Amino acid sequence: MALRIGIAGIAGRMGQLLAAEVLKTGAALAGGTLRDGGKAAPHGTAVFADIDALFAASDVVIDFTIAATTDAHAAAAARAGKPFILGTTGLTLAQEAGLAEAAKQAPIVYAANFSPGVNLVFALAEKMGAALSGDRYDAEIVEMHHRQKVDAPSGTAVAIGRAVAKGRGTTMEEAGIESGRDGHTGPRKTGAIGFAALRGGQVVGEHTLLFASGTEHIALTHRSFDRAAYAVGAVQAANWAAGKPAGLYDMKDVLGMR
Repeated sequence: MALRIGIAGIAGRMGQLLAAEVLKTGAALAGGTLRDGGKAAPHGTAVFADIDALFAASDVVIDFTIAATTDAHAAAAARAGKPFILGTTGLTLAQEAGLAEAAKQAPIVYAANFSPGVNLVFALAEKMGAALSGDRYDAEIVEMHHRQKVDAPSGTAVAIGRAVAKGRGTTMEEAGIESGRDGHTGPRKTGAIGFAALRGGQVVGEHTLLFASGTEHIALTHRSFDRAAYAVGAVQAANWAAGKPAGLYDMKDVLGMR
Protein backbone atom coordinates (compact mmCIF):
# COMPACT_ATOMS: atom_id res chain seq x y z
CA MET A 1 0.00 0.00 0.00
CA ALA A 2 1.37 3.40 -0.96
CA LEU A 3 2.44 5.76 1.81
CA ARG A 4 -0.27 8.35 2.47
CA ILE A 5 1.27 11.81 2.82
CA GLY A 6 -0.75 14.80 4.06
CA ILE A 7 0.30 18.41 3.60
CA ALA A 8 -0.48 21.29 5.95
CA GLY A 9 -1.21 24.41 3.89
CA ILE A 10 -1.60 22.47 0.67
CA ALA A 11 -2.75 25.48 -1.38
CA GLY A 12 0.34 27.57 -0.62
CA ARG A 13 3.37 27.90 -2.88
CA MET A 14 5.35 25.19 -1.06
CA GLY A 15 2.23 23.13 -0.45
CA GLN A 16 1.60 22.81 -4.18
CA LEU A 17 5.22 21.86 -4.86
CA LEU A 18 5.04 19.24 -2.11
CA ALA A 19 1.81 17.81 -3.53
CA ALA A 20 3.38 17.51 -6.99
CA GLU A 21 6.48 15.80 -5.56
CA VAL A 22 4.37 13.34 -3.54
CA LEU A 23 2.56 12.23 -6.69
CA LYS A 24 5.81 12.12 -8.68
CA THR A 25 7.33 9.63 -6.23
CA GLY A 26 4.34 7.30 -6.37
CA ALA A 27 3.13 7.99 -2.82
CA ALA A 28 -0.55 8.71 -2.15
CA LEU A 29 -1.61 12.31 -1.56
CA ALA A 30 -3.92 12.08 1.46
CA GLY A 31 -4.96 15.73 1.17
CA GLY A 32 -4.27 18.80 3.24
CA THR A 33 -5.42 21.72 5.32
CA LEU A 34 -6.01 25.28 4.17
CA ARG A 35 -5.15 28.62 5.70
CA ASP A 36 -8.14 30.71 6.76
CA GLY A 37 -8.89 33.13 3.95
CA GLY A 38 -6.20 31.56 1.75
CA LYS A 39 -6.33 29.96 -1.68
CA ALA A 40 -8.53 27.00 -2.52
CA ALA A 41 -7.00 23.54 -2.72
CA PRO A 42 -6.08 22.10 -6.12
CA HIS A 43 -9.04 20.44 -7.85
CA GLY A 44 -9.76 16.94 -6.58
CA THR A 45 -7.63 17.29 -3.44
CA ALA A 46 -9.19 16.24 -0.14
CA VAL A 47 -9.39 19.10 2.34
CA PHE A 48 -9.54 18.52 6.11
CA ALA A 49 -11.03 20.84 8.69
CA ASP A 50 -8.08 20.72 11.07
CA ILE A 51 -4.65 19.22 11.63
CA ASP A 52 -5.94 16.32 13.75
CA ALA A 53 -8.21 15.20 10.92
CA LEU A 54 -5.29 15.39 8.50
CA PHE A 55 -3.12 13.22 10.74
CA ALA A 56 -5.97 10.70 11.05
CA ALA A 57 -6.12 10.34 7.26
CA SER A 58 -2.33 10.29 6.69
CA ASP A 59 0.67 8.11 7.46
CA VAL A 60 2.96 11.17 7.46
CA VAL A 61 2.26 14.91 7.51
CA ILE A 62 4.55 17.57 5.98
CA ASP A 63 4.35 21.17 7.21
CA PHE A 64 5.98 24.22 5.59
CA THR A 65 3.46 26.77 6.91
CA ILE A 66 4.20 29.43 9.54
CA ALA A 67 5.86 29.38 12.95
CA ALA A 68 2.62 30.33 14.73
CA THR A 69 1.10 26.91 13.92
CA THR A 70 4.08 24.83 15.03
CA ASP A 71 3.00 24.16 18.62
CA ALA A 72 -0.47 22.99 17.61
CA HIS A 73 0.80 20.85 14.72
CA ALA A 74 3.54 19.22 16.81
CA ALA A 75 1.00 18.46 19.54
CA ALA A 76 -1.26 16.83 16.94
CA ALA A 77 1.66 14.69 15.75
CA ALA A 78 2.27 13.58 19.35
CA ARG A 79 -1.41 12.68 19.84
CA ALA A 80 -1.45 10.70 16.60
CA GLY A 81 1.98 9.15 17.15
CA LYS A 82 2.69 9.61 13.44
CA PRO A 83 5.69 11.05 11.57
CA PHE A 84 5.78 14.83 11.19
CA ILE A 85 8.10 16.59 8.72
CA LEU A 86 8.59 20.26 9.65
CA GLY A 87 10.26 22.75 7.33
CA THR A 88 8.87 25.93 8.90
CA THR A 89 11.55 28.49 9.84
CA GLY A 90 11.68 31.31 12.38
CA LEU A 91 10.90 29.11 15.41
CA THR A 92 11.69 30.45 18.88
CA LEU A 93 13.75 28.47 21.39
CA ALA A 94 10.52 27.74 23.28
CA GLN A 95 8.92 26.34 20.13
CA GLU A 96 11.96 24.17 19.46
CA ALA A 97 11.75 22.89 23.04
CA GLY A 98 8.07 22.06 22.50
CA LEU A 99 8.98 20.22 19.31
CA ALA A 100 11.51 18.12 21.21
CA GLU A 101 8.85 17.29 23.79
CA ALA A 102 6.39 16.21 21.06
CA ALA A 103 9.13 14.05 19.54
CA LYS A 104 8.95 11.81 22.61
CA GLN A 105 5.63 10.56 21.22
CA ALA A 106 6.22 10.70 17.45
CA PRO A 107 9.06 10.67 14.91
CA ILE A 108 9.67 14.29 13.90
CA VAL A 109 12.09 15.43 11.19
CA TYR A 110 12.86 19.12 11.67
CA ALA A 111 15.29 20.97 9.44
CA ALA A 112 16.00 24.60 8.65
CA ASN A 113 16.40 23.56 5.03
CA PHE A 114 15.46 20.29 3.32
CA SER A 115 17.69 20.75 0.27
CA PRO A 116 20.28 17.93 0.17
CA GLY A 117 22.90 20.43 -1.05
CA VAL A 118 22.30 22.83 1.83
CA ASN A 119 22.67 20.00 4.32
CA LEU A 120 26.08 19.25 2.84
CA VAL A 121 26.89 22.94 3.42
CA PHE A 122 25.94 22.50 7.10
CA ALA A 123 28.38 19.59 7.37
CA LEU A 124 31.15 21.56 5.66
CA ALA A 125 30.46 24.61 7.85
CA GLU A 126 31.04 22.53 10.96
CA LYS A 127 34.31 21.15 9.60
CA MET A 128 35.48 24.62 8.54
CA GLY A 129 34.58 26.03 11.95
CA ALA A 130 36.73 23.36 13.58
CA ALA A 131 39.68 24.06 11.28
CA LEU A 132 39.46 27.88 11.27
CA SER A 133 39.54 29.09 14.86
CA GLY A 134 37.53 32.10 15.98
CA ASP A 135 40.57 33.95 17.31
CA ARG A 136 42.07 34.06 13.81
CA TYR A 137 39.12 33.82 11.41
CA ASP A 138 35.99 35.98 11.58
CA ALA A 139 32.88 34.06 10.46
CA GLU A 140 30.26 36.04 8.53
CA ILE A 141 27.07 34.71 6.94
CA VAL A 142 25.35 36.67 4.18
CA GLU A 143 21.93 35.57 2.93
CA MET A 144 19.43 36.91 0.41
CA HIS A 145 15.78 35.96 -0.09
CA HIS A 146 12.66 37.18 -1.85
CA ARG A 147 10.99 40.34 -0.61
CA GLN A 148 8.04 38.43 0.95
CA LYS A 149 10.18 36.54 3.50
CA VAL A 150 9.15 37.57 7.02
CA ASP A 151 12.02 36.29 9.22
CA ALA A 152 15.66 37.37 9.29
CA PRO A 153 18.25 36.02 9.40
CA SER A 154 16.87 33.01 7.60
CA GLY A 155 16.58 29.67 9.36
CA THR A 156 19.23 28.30 7.01
CA ALA A 157 21.64 31.13 7.90
CA VAL A 158 21.11 30.48 11.61
CA ALA A 159 21.70 26.76 11.06
CA ILE A 160 24.99 27.54 9.28
CA GLY A 161 26.01 29.73 12.22
CA ARG A 162 25.19 26.97 14.67
CA ALA A 163 27.24 24.51 12.61
CA VAL A 164 30.27 26.85 12.70
CA ALA A 165 29.90 27.28 16.45
CA LYS A 166 29.57 23.52 16.98
CA GLY A 167 32.76 22.96 15.01
CA ARG A 168 34.48 25.42 17.35
CA GLY A 169 33.23 23.57 20.42
CA THR A 170 30.75 26.20 21.53
CA THR A 171 27.24 27.51 20.79
CA MET A 172 26.30 30.46 18.65
CA GLU A 173 24.90 32.27 21.68
CA GLU A 174 28.08 31.74 23.70
CA ALA A 175 30.28 32.80 20.80
CA GLY A 176 28.27 35.98 20.32
CA ILE A 177 26.04 37.14 17.47
CA GLU A 178 26.58 40.29 15.41
CA SER A 179 23.55 41.04 13.24
CA GLY A 180 22.04 44.13 11.64
CA ARG A 181 25.03 46.38 12.29
CA ASP A 182 24.15 50.08 12.06
CA GLY A 183 25.78 53.26 13.28
CA HIS A 184 28.79 53.34 15.60
CA THR A 185 28.99 49.68 16.63
CA GLY A 186 32.58 49.56 17.84
CA PRO A 187 35.07 46.89 16.77
CA ARG A 188 33.99 43.38 15.92
CA LYS A 189 33.97 40.94 18.83
CA THR A 190 36.55 38.18 18.45
CA GLY A 191 34.92 34.80 17.88
CA ALA A 192 31.46 36.21 17.21
CA ILE A 193 29.39 35.01 14.25
CA GLY A 194 28.06 37.77 12.02
CA PHE A 195 24.89 37.85 9.93
CA ALA A 196 23.70 40.08 7.10
CA ALA A 197 20.21 39.62 5.60
CA LEU A 198 19.29 40.98 2.17
CA ARG A 199 15.72 41.04 0.83
CA GLY A 200 14.56 41.81 -2.69
CA GLY A 201 12.90 40.56 -5.83
CA GLN A 202 12.07 36.86 -5.97
CA VAL A 203 15.37 35.27 -4.92
CA VAL A 204 14.64 31.73 -3.77
CA GLY A 205 17.63 31.61 -1.45
CA GLU A 206 21.34 32.42 -1.45
CA HIS A 207 23.73 31.81 1.45
CA THR A 208 27.44 32.56 1.70
CA LEU A 209 29.62 31.59 4.65
CA LEU A 210 32.75 33.73 4.74
CA PHE A 211 35.83 33.17 6.92
CA ALA A 212 38.09 36.24 6.95
CA SER A 213 41.54 36.48 8.51
CA GLY A 214 44.29 39.02 8.13
CA THR A 215 45.82 36.97 5.34
CA GLU A 216 42.99 35.25 3.46
CA HIS A 217 39.26 34.97 2.81
CA ILE A 218 37.46 31.66 2.28
CA ALA A 219 33.87 31.60 0.98
CA LEU A 220 31.35 28.78 0.73
CA THR A 221 28.19 29.61 -1.26
CA HIS A 222 24.94 27.80 -1.99
CA ARG A 223 22.29 29.16 -4.35
CA SER A 224 18.77 27.77 -4.70
CA PHE A 225 17.11 28.38 -8.07
CA ASP A 226 13.91 26.40 -7.50
CA ARG A 227 11.89 25.66 -4.34
CA ALA A 228 11.31 22.19 -5.74
CA ALA A 229 14.64 21.19 -4.16
CA TYR A 230 13.04 21.65 -0.73
CA ALA A 231 10.04 19.54 -1.75
CA VAL A 232 12.29 16.73 -2.99
CA GLY A 233 14.11 16.60 0.35
CA ALA A 234 10.92 16.83 2.42
CA VAL A 235 9.22 13.96 0.59
CA GLN A 236 12.42 11.94 0.90
CA ALA A 237 12.27 12.63 4.64
CA ALA A 238 8.61 11.55 4.76
CA ASN A 239 9.44 8.20 3.19
CA TRP A 240 12.42 7.77 5.52
CA ALA A 241 10.45 8.61 8.68
CA ALA A 242 7.68 6.07 8.03
CA GLY A 243 8.06 3.31 10.62
CA LYS A 244 10.80 5.08 12.60
CA PRO A 245 10.55 5.23 16.40
CA ALA A 246 9.64 8.45 18.19
CA GLY A 247 12.48 10.96 18.27
CA LEU A 248 13.70 14.27 16.92
CA TYR A 249 15.58 13.82 13.64
CA ASP A 250 17.03 16.07 10.95
CA MET A 251 18.25 15.76 7.37
CA LYS A 252 21.59 14.36 8.47
CA ASP A 253 19.68 11.30 9.64
CA VAL A 254 17.67 11.14 6.42
CA LEU A 255 20.79 11.43 4.24
CA GLY A 256 22.80 8.95 6.33
CA MET A 257 25.38 11.58 7.32
CA ARG A 258 25.63 10.69 11.01
